[in-house]
Amino acid sequence: MESLSLQPMAEKKSVSITEVVKNYGSQLLRFISSKVAKTEDAEDILQEVWFQTSRLTNLDELENVGAWLYSVTRNKIIDSYRKKKTESLEDFVYQDEDGELNVKDILLADDSNSPELAVFKDMFWKELMKALDELPEKQKRVYVQNELEDKTLQEIADDEGENIKTIISRKSYAVKHLRKRLQQLYTDLNN
Repeated sequence: MESLSLQPMAEKKSVSITEVVKNYGSQLLRFISSKVAKTEDAEDILQEVWFQTSRLTNLDELENVGAWLYSVTRNKIIDSYRKKKTESLEDFVYQDEDGELNVKDILLADDSNSPELAVFKDMFWKELMKALDELPEKQKRVYVQNELEDKTLQEIADDEGENIKTIISRKSYAVKHLRKRLQQLYTDLNN
């Protein structure tokens, strides 16, 4: 029985990166390809897996090389999704020349072909509504009417029977508050 238990250990000692690539390369590529849309992305992810594997100094000490490789591969696939999500969402979250977050562009963006964008828009709507609820009612009303209902500030002033400067001031306070609150969401998404 001792010889049987020593045999696997001897095989482990002889494991080289070349053998690992040869034994697992096509399996991992198929696995990755089933999880990502483009062949190029799958190949890039596999390259990252091999790079991480090549940096291991204790390849012989791994109990199950295959399990370790699949774990690393899954993590690289997740990293790839996160990176792509961030890249695609950055297109919708930006500040204009006045430093204002362009809320309307985010909320009205077509998400029919992008599940990531759909999730982000849902999260953004929720955060926007929470942030709006934190505002005094008059500031909230001015912001909603101007930004979401397309009323001009002058129309709002006329409807409210207020001075235009008062309406501009309310909108300004609302924008500052929302910028601060939504900037945190943007920062969280990019980390």
